[in-house]
Amino acid sequence: MEIVLPRLARPLYHHLAEFQSGRMNEDQFTAIFEKELQRQHHWLAKKGVAVARAAVAIHAAVIVLSLTGLRSEAEESGAPFEVLEFHAVREAAIDVAENYGMDRLRATNVISKLVARYGE
Repeated sequence: MEIVLPRLARPLYHHLAEFQSGRMNEDQFTAIFEKELQRQHHWLAKKGVAVARAAVAIHAAVIVLSLTGLRSEAEESGAPFEVLEFHAVREAAIDVAENYGMDRLRATNVISKLVARYGE
């Protein structure tokens, strides 16, 4: 996570600024963001990180970087922040389980621990 967060944060914030300024539409932002996630995953794999572990780290990093947005969404919708955070963790764990063969409960636990550790 110490490596993934800064490597992911820099390009994410740059592309997010372009999206928010109107220089990029939502489809373009999504495509570029997906490409960045794949690039990070490939980089971790080249460094010897197991694919499932890399996927967990990247998903957790995305959630950590999205916490401000989740807090805003919670305020706007009136839903508890923790519920939105859990939904994000659950969706990430499902993706890891379906695409990388990790047990969903294990993925949920690991992602939750990483978000709790690096999210504040």
